[in-house]
Amino acid sequence: ARRVGACLGRAAVVAAPSNYLRERMRPFHEDLVLLPNPINLDAYEFRLRRVARPRMVWLRSFHKIYRPTLAPRVLARLSEEFPDISLVMVGRDKGDGSLQRTQAVANELGVAGRISYAGGVNKRDVPGCLQQGDIFLNTTDVDNTPVSVLEALACGMCVVSTNVGGVPYLLDEGIDAALVPPADAEAMADAVRRIINDPAHAESLSRNARRKAEQFDWSLIMPQWEELLRTTAAAGGARRG
Repeated sequence: ARRVGACLGRAAVVAAPSNYLRERMRPFHEDLVLLPNPINLDAYEFRLRRVARPRMVWLRSFHKIYRPTLAPRVLARLSEEFPDISLVMVGRDKGDGSLQRTQAVANELGVAGRISYAGGVNKRDVPGCLQQGDIFLNTTDVDNTPVSVLEALACGMCVVSTNVGGVPYLLDEGIDAALVPPADAEAMADAVRRIINDPAHAESLSRNARRKAEQFDWSLIMPQWEELLRTTAAAGGARRG
């Protein structure tokens, strides 16, 4: 803590990419500037989900902190009610056994045939992967402001996420996403069920998702960086003078 405080104390300005980090780091530096992580909104085609099909997408690395095993558990709870439900899991294998555990859970629960694994994909291919589904699952136990969630919002997907870390600072429950407790397959399945069964709710989440993503476009974030650099440089020059 002392070294972090000393490091930040030497900075002319300290920027945080989320309100979550700005709040958590305030004990080390009182005056933190919020500069969110941006996305290129034009790269993500918006499709309004007036009706959400039972097509789910999961996009993270296969690592235990993202709890990928939760996704097949959610799928299993919905498979009898929605016979055509499916799940696409996109992400690199980080080598801690999470991919193998996820596949084992899917086999045990009898939903392996409903899951396809896309592996790691190039950034340019992410929008296409997301457009395969209408519902985005974010199953993580640890998070800040996940770019994958921003990408899903930009596409107009109905986002269902665990309510951890910086996620509740980014998403508004019932407005642009459904937030559930971590490691709770039943709660996540209930949220997905409501989205599928309630078209008005799905459409509202989808429309508001895009509106939320629009706040993070480069066209809005870049001018903030430019202004920060200009004012910081000017202040530094004034002190030297």
